[in-house]
Amino acid sequence: MNSEATRATVSSSFEVRRHLNPGIAALAVFLALVCTIAMSSGAVPLSVFDVMTGSATELETTIFNEIRSPRVLLAGFVGAALALAGAVLQGLFRNPLADPGLIGVSSGGALGAIAMIVLGAALNLPDWLSPYALPLAAIAGALAVTLFLYSFASYYGQFNIVTVLLVGIAINALATVGIGAFQYLSDDAQLRTLVFWMMGSFGRANWTTVLPSVVLISTGILILLRQAKNLDRMQLGEKEAFHLGVDVRLAKRTIILVSAAIVGAGVALSGIVAFVGLVVPHLIRLMLGAQHTVVLAGSALLGAALMILADLIARMIVAPAELPVSLVTSAIGAPFFLWLITRSKLR
Repeated sequence: MNSEATRATVSSSFEVRRHLNPGIAALAVFLALVCTIAMSSGAVPLSVFDVMTGSATELETTIFNEIRSPRVLLAGFVGAALALAGAVLQGLFRNPLADPGLIGVSSGGALGAIAMIVLGAALNLPDWLSPYALPLAAIAGALAVTLFLYSFASYYGQFNIVTVLLVGIAINALATVGIGAFQYLSDDAQLRTLVFWMMGSFGRANWTTVLPSVVLISTGILILLRQAKNLDRMQLGEKEAFHLGVDVRLAKRTIILVSAAIVGAGVALSGIVAFVGLVVPHLIRLMLGAQHTVVLAGSALLGAALMILADLIARMIVAPAELPVSLVTSAIGAPFFLWLITRSKLR
């Protein structure tokens, strides 16, 4: 019986890998195609080939290097971070409705950034610190929420998933109160910036702030991808996962803390973007199956591609002005989510 079970496991693993490679490769090609279109399109159309070969004009080269490249790079990494965080949290909580906003990290980051928008002028920050003020405030807010969540849920050594969910709900409620208070205190200019930031935008992307976030998000993505096998085993239950060799407490802590870090880094520069972390993992499961090796890698690639595409739509649909990117993601994500609910009810 043991040899038969081993052969079945090896055969199943081979089938997954054989299915994985074409699916992931197709998503990588789709991401590359979307990046090329996003780099080429905008208020000033340009050719990526001309820029690469040095035959583009000076204006086109400047737009490509200083405006389009950091913006597309940021959109891709934020999309990958949100989608991957949603996938690992759904797997950890065994809840298809889980997303990065569930544990309050997005709300904490938003509260920190909004506090800086409203109160920043009174702080008299030095010129060298000003470009980093908003991202640092958002990361501080996300980090504060994460540390509070971790400390509260680990009280007396009990790191309980239900506690994490309940504390996350409470944090979201408290953050909403704080955001509302800052909205009330803000002047007209601050309120416009605040509202636009809360709906998400990549318009402020520049190399100075994008590169540190990209390094942080890349590191977090690599760490979370290594949790795929642990998440597969944890679907059987925590006791079964422990007997299969999973350090369940370490896996929980790693997933929650790293998810918080990459979401905080993304929210710091883009604002709050809805539905990506919720919808993308469902799309991957429909297309490639529920095995987490596929779901995590696929979610990162598809999340990056869809976010870049959403940002492209946001800056093209009312050009030369641009829409908040969360309006685009919500317009796409909400109908899809309703379709998922209808589909599950009809089964």
